[in-house]
Parts: sequence; C-alpha cells; structure tokens
Amino acid sequence: MCQSNTLQGPDLHTGKWLRSGNGGSRSCAGDQQPQLESPGPAGSAGGTPNRRTRFRLQFPQLALRRRLGQLSCMSRPALKLRSWPLTILYYLLPFGALKPLTRVGWRPMSRVALYKSVPTRLLSRAWGRLNQVELPTWLRKPVYSLYIWTFGVNMKEAAVEDLHHYRNLSEFFRRKLKPQARPVCCLHSVISPSDGKILNFGQVKNCEVEQVKGVTYSLESFLGPRISTEEMHFSQAPPGNSFQQQLVTKEGNELYHCVIYLAPGDYHCFHSPTDWRVSHRRHFPGSLMSVNPGVARWIKELFCHNERVVLTGDWKHGFFSLTAVGATNVGSIRIYFDQDLHTNSPCYSKGSYNDFSFISNNNKEGIPMRKGEHLGEFNLGSTIVLIFEAPKDFKFHLKAGQKIRFGEALGSL
Repeated sequence: MCQSNTLQGPDLHTGKWLRSGNGGSRSCAGDQQPQLESPGPAGSAGGTPNRRTRFRLQFPQLALRRRLGQLSCMSRPALKLRSWPLTILYYLLPFGALKPLTRVGWRPMSRVALYKSVPTRLLSRAWGRLNQVELPTWLRKPVYSLYIWTFGVNMKEAAVEDLHHYRNLSEFFRRKLKPQARPVCCLHSVISPSDGKILNFGQVKNCEVEQVKGVTYSLESFLGPRISTEEMHFSQAPPGNSFQQQLVTKEGNELYHCVIYLAPGDYHCFHSPTDWRVSHRRHFPGSLMSVNPGVARWIKELFCHNERVVLTGDWKHGFFSLTAVGATNVGSIRIYFDQDLHTNSPCYSKGSYNDFSFISNNNKEGIPMRKGEHLGEFNLGSTIVLIFEAPKDFKFHLKAGQKIRFGEALGSL
C-alpha cells in the first residue's frame, strides 16, 4: 500500500516536504516531489550532483506567495500581531537581506506598508531620552570613540576635542566647530547651510520636486497652503495660477530647489544659506521615517510624510524657504530664534500643521538672517531642503551625490 505523510495546517501551504532515503517513507504517485538538480556533464545520461547542489530543492514559490498574501487578508488586530516580527526584522536588518522576497511576489508596496508600521516617533522619543542620560566619565571615551570610528567623525574640527568634555550623546551630536573649520564663501549668493550630501538640485517643474532622482513629491503638499501676501509682502498672483507660479513674485524668475542629506557623522548644526528675512514658520507634525537615500528611492513623497519645520521669507530676488526635515531618531528640530517650537510631540493630528508669524505690530521686518549665521540644529542627522526664487541665469555649482560642507558655494548668478 502507498504510504504518505499528510500535511496539515501551515505545512500544507508552505510545502514542507520530507526527504526520503533508502529507509524513508515512500510517496504516492500523485504527490509532488521536489527535484534534485543534476548539473552533470553535457550529454551524460545521469550526472552525479556535487555537494552544493545535492540538497538544493525547488522552492515552492506559489506557496510562499500565498503565505505572504495572507497578511493582507487578515483582520486588523491579527495583521498587526502577525506583522510585528517581520517589522522588527525588516527595521533592524539591512534592506538587502530581504531582497530575495521580491522575487517571490513581495512587491515594494508591501515593504512601504511594513516600514510605515514601525513606531518611529516612539523610538525617536526614547532615543532622545537616552541621549540626555549623563555618561560616567570613564565610559565617555569608549562610547564616543566607537561612534567616531563607525561614522568617520573628524574631531580635529571640533571646538572641544576632549571627549570627556561631552556629558551625554546629545552634547556630542551638537558639538560646535572651530571658527576656521568652515570658512563662509563670500563670492557666491547662496552657500550650503550644512555639511552633507547633495541628493538633488535644479529647477522646480510642474509643481513637483525630486527628493532623489526619479522620485518626486508635490510642492504644495511639502510647503502647505500659500501664506497670505500681506505677511510675505508678495505681489498678489492671479487665482488661476498654479501653486508654483504663485510663489514666483518677479517676472522672468524661476523656482529652484536643493536637497542636502545629513548623515549621522556630519556636523549637525545648520546655518543661514544667504542674506534673507524669515517671516513665517510652519510646523508639520508627522512620521519620522529614515531619510537615507536608499529609503527615499522607494517611498514616494517621503519628505511630505515626515515631520518638518518650514521657514519662509524673502531675499533680494523674491521668495526663499528653508525646510528642516526630521527623521528616525531625529525628532528634535531646534530653531534658535523660535522658542515656541516643540517637535516630536506624543499626540498630533495627521495632516495638521501649526503656523507662527514673526511679523507683528512691533516687528514689521520679521527675523533678519545673515549668510552663515547660526540658524538651528538636529539631533543625529536629517535633511535640509531649500526652495527659492531666482533669475533664470542662476546656476548651481554642484554635482548630484557630491559631499559638501557648510559655507561652500551652492550657486550664484
């Protein structure tokens, strides 16, 4: 009689097959059996499998697709319960470790939904509390030395090179530099506000801005509704114009953008990129997903989902804005002249934003900023996005992917 082992429950779907040897159980003629690869010499009737391919079985791809597909068919409580182990695994391991799953039907949209389920705001608040813990003097040098070695920090540029001086990780992240470490370029109209890597730059087209090459986000979703013309001292644009056209205040000008990514090892403070006047602040509470270029490539409108602080105003050529985008473990965004700003709050309404005007009856000019002046800081690393108006002959002196330091030229007329 034919003997078989019946697969029940999960084993039936995942295709858990039993190897049969000389003394193993036989299978029915109708059962599917995994096939051994036989990479023998060409023309041979039966080549002997080598050690690598002897136990290489055909993978039941259809069964795996069904198992992964069950995540989208479960009820919401069951989905959260079943997705948590994969969520933690995906968050902690490099993205490349799960790339083979895309070959068996796990589409990128599944990765996005999985990554968005990670409680990044809670993790960022916990990381912020950890950063404030004062380290024993004997532990400071080993901890900071490990960080320096991991991220390639140049402590020779720090105003205080002695590692024992920094009481906690937060003070070390926000370390100041020696005055001569970052000379400010005076020959160009716009300089880099921070250290970092140039992700993208160029003209804004069709109300879309590129966060990385080929991946865009909406200009209006990123900046929010247009601020009143009375506050910005802008000319009133016709109501039928697009959002991009409403931001351009002078005929013949264009709208430009530049995205700078700050890595964990970079200098964490940011400065004024030009001489301008800040008249308004808009704070968008939101997610705190990683803004690493690798993540930015597969999450559309990542910068619109993340918490950010938008500073808007004007310079000699018209509209100017600087946006500090938060990221995982970077929930704290500080603007030195704005004491009312509080980021990464425990509770917030999705899609909401808070406005604050620096123009009042006693202050008609807002906050004047000089090129290179201290503006704010992050806790770890994040992204700076510049969106500004300039004449058509404005040119960037950059290459996508290049490293840049605060004070170096971005572009000029």
